[in-house]
Amino acid sequence: MRPIDLARGHGLSTQAVRNYEEAGLLPPAERTGSGYRRYAERHALALAAFLALVPAHGHPTASAIMVAVNGDRLDDALDLIDRSHVGLVSARGVVDAVETALNDITVQPWDGPPIPISTLAHRTGSRPATLRRWEQEGLLRPGRDHQGHRAYTAGDVRDAHLVSQLRRASHRLPDIRLLLDELRDTHDPTRVAHALADRRRALNTRARAMLTAAAALDRYLDGPERTGHMA
Repeated sequence: MRPIDLARGHGLSTQAVRNYEEAGLLPPAERTGSGYRRYAERHALALAAFLALVPAHGHPTASAIMVAVNGDRLDDALDLIDRSHVGLVSARGVVDAVETALNDITVQPWDGPPIPISTLAHRTGSRPATLRRWEQEGLLRPGRDHQGHRAYTAGDVRDAHLVSQLRRASHRLPDIRLLLDELRDTHDPTRVAHALADRRRALNTRARAMLTAAAALDRYLDGPERTGHMA
């Protein structure tokens, strides 16, 4: 195949195909006597695998997987895939934990006047220094009163309770931050439930994408020009 043949088959530009090859996402192309690239079935399988890996694992991880595969480092590629699956399990665990935590938190009033950091620390069983660190990490976003002191609204109280419980369950800060960004300023429990349902559907979509990506990568690994090449 010419570059344009491979590109058209996947809705890409010829420059994109050349860029992918130069980045190590495709195996090196054969060259004609005039120096023109010529691609074969293995390149089409590699490109299909990469394009399937992106929605499953994200562009950086998908790229690293293909570079490892094309560099005959199958162990490294499989390790990257395994770590991505672990991340998905962790993200799903956060959603489960938030749903459990909200069942406990929603028995408390959702409205109330802003409270100072000392009161919030007492309610969550945390130290003020911990609350300030969570703020630095983007997990809490308190306002300020007329004296410039932190003032936590009902939504901040809810977020602090969520972070406290999730941290006790050893969930990672990046996973917690991602979900809190989706729930931010949502005080209505019904809307929170909808946001969590949307998040769960997104995780399920990614899980399905991982299945598709695994099949595409397996086809590339078992391709006629790669059989026996990697162990």
